Amino acid sequence: MRETVALPGVGLSIPVRAAKAKLSALLELVAGGQEVTITSDGKPKAVLSPVGKREVRKVFTGMGDHLKSMPMQTKGPFADEIVRADRDGRGW
Repeated sequence: MRETVALPGVGLSIPVRAAKAKLSALLELVAGGQEVTITSDGKPKAVLSPVGKREVRKVFTGMGDHLKSMPMQTKGPFADEIVRADRDGRGW
């Protein structure tokens, strides 16, 4: 495909219009293990990658236990009161 550009470490990059016209060929490349980045106005918008190669994103879960261990605030102004007073002072 002439419209594709090989980017080191990234795979192939192709504009969205060319990707629409060549979708079947792109799917063949992806099925063969190639990763393809689809761009719009020169900026990456999507990545086609083989199903088995997909990275699982790690969900950050460490904060819940930490927050539960912190003491509950029972006196003094609460955060929403501080924010509201600050916004009122600025005319929001």
